[in-house]
Amino acid sequence: MTPARTGTPDGLRLALGSTRLRIGMAFVLVLLLVLGVRLFQLQALDLNGLAQAGLSNRLTSTVVQPVRGSIVDADGKYFARSVERYDIVVDQRLSAVEEFSRSVEDPEEESGTRRETDVPIEQGLTELSEVLGIDVETLRASVLGESSFNYVARSVTPEVRDRALAVKIPGVYADMTSVRTYPAGPVAGSVIGYVGPDGEARAGLEVALDDHLTGEAGKRTFEIGGDGIRIPYATNEDVPARDGQDVRLTIDQDLQWFAQQTIASQVKDYDAEWGNIVVVETATGAIRAMAESTTLDPNDPDATPIEDRSPNSVSAAFEPGSTTKVITLAAALEEGLIEPTSHFTLDNRYTVGNQTFKDSTEHERERRTAAGVLAKSMNTGTVQIGEKLTKQERYDWLKKFGIGEPLGTGLGEENRGLLATPDTWDDRQQYTVLFGQGLSQTALHTAMVYQTIANDGVRLAPRLVDAYIDPDGTEHEVPQDEGTRVVSPETAAEMRKMLETVTEEGSGASGELEQYRVGSKTGTAEAPSDTGGYDGYTLSYAGIAPIEAPEYVVVVTLQRPQGDLYYLIPGLSFQKVMQQVLNANNVPASTTKPDIYPVEF
Repeated sequence: MTPARTGTPDGLRLALGSTRLRIGMAFVLVLLLVLGVRLFQLQALDLNGLAQAGLSNRLTSTVVQPVRGSIVDADGKYFARSVERYDIVVDQRLSAVEEFSRSVEDPEEESGTRRETDVPIEQGLTELSEVLGIDVETLRASVLGESSFNYVARSVTPEVRDRALAVKIPGVYADMTSVRTYPAGPVAGSVIGYVGPDGEARAGLEVALDDHLTGEAGKRTFEIGGDGIRIPYATNEDVPARDGQDVRLTIDQDLQWFAQQTIASQVKDYDAEWGNIVVVETATGAIRAMAESTTLDPNDPDATPIEDRSPNSVSAAFEPGSTTKVITLAAALEEGLIEPTSHFTLDNRYTVGNQTFKDSTEHERERRTAAGVLAKSMNTGTVQIGEKLTKQERYDWLKKFGIGEPLGTGLGEENRGLLATPDTWDDRQQYTVLFGQGLSQTALHTAMVYQTIANDGVRLAPRLVDAYIDPDGTEHEVPQDEGTRVVSPETAAEMRKMLETVTEEGSGASGELEQYRVGSKTGTAEAPSDTGGYDGYTLSYAGIAPIEAPEYVVVVTLQRPQGDLYYLIPGLSFQKVMQQVLNANNVPASTTKPDIYPVEF
């Protein structure tokens, strides 16, 4: 008996195998199609995908610092300038290598033949340490890490930069920067101010003019290869920096130096706390010198105590004393209340409103003209003249001459002084303001009062900046102030004649010049103590020359000089500085004799 057949027939097995093969091949074809489509997407269509990611990893950006503008004097001599320096920086992502390659001269071949050699990173760090003068451990912490940007060394010279880059550590490169230098040193140092090691302006005009001097930073973006070297002809985008403007001042550097030497010498001779000299051009308000007895050297600011770094000419307000009497006399003349030859009979003391005032020296009854009152600096006569004005008029005239008003030099250290409103004046202050007590002002305030008299009665704003100069040399001159008329030309002329009378017949004789006619006024006031009361004196000398055709005003101030007041003469410094400025600017000598008013009747 034949056994029954079991299993799949051969034909069926062949059919099933063929079906599986077809399915497998179809699956492979589909898979290849998917992979091909994806590959096409990645290589041909994903323009911002992996390619962009790779580019981003290679791109690096650096800030291009602008060059800070220079500050120069009226003749273009440098007070402040910036010189080329470099910051050594690193992209630590590129420097994290065991070794790197650099080209060296092959000693076995002819001269000039070079070959590539591998340098261990530790050897590179040692070499860079020697170039920069930084110990290896500190340098290693700066160079190695994960940051895309880190400082290695700041403000190195171009020579050091070249030697540092020659080491060829990957990712180490240089950013151009600058360092501030002050070629004139302490000459006008308190006015110029300084820039700190962090590049921030710290004082003086460096701060006041920072927006003009700073400029705008740029940006440089470029590709770097795996060895840290910039890839030539690759992506490169530069946004150039815009350098700052230069600033030309009105100050004459040579005159400034001379004035500083002069006042420092007198302060030393008189053992004074401080002193200053201000020189102003009468027709323009330009400040030609603003000299302090102690001044900042911007190259070494820490060598000067903080309290001596500001220019006292604009920052220190004090009771001016008798130099303010010109305001009282000018106001009375302008109001038509007196004439220069009006008569006043004066005892050594004068009482008004239960307040008694006396002159600085004892004297018998005297018969003085108004010009004689000013010449002899008599408080009694000044009060008699000033009481003809109402309290409000006294205040208004002081304000018209700029007392208690901002100076407008732009210096952050400015002190506007103090002038209380007349409703707050007590019975005595309403009269003391007539001769410069019970109010305060700076030396520059005083100078601008005399500039007004010298300029036919037109008060100008003091000027420190003459022009701003673009990097391409284009100049932008600062418009001159049109000025404010304070008194008429006739009153100003009468006041100048009265001031010359002071020089010829009164307290201003110490400031006389041989070749020039001078109008002047002295001032003495008690200096208030920090603990209350008074502990010294403030002496001033304000003068105009040539008085017949005014060119310059010079004001000298001495704070708390020691010794007998009778022998303390700030007019000596006035003589020296006024003579210097007139000679240096070729001002013709006076050809006429003094024209003065009678001082007695």
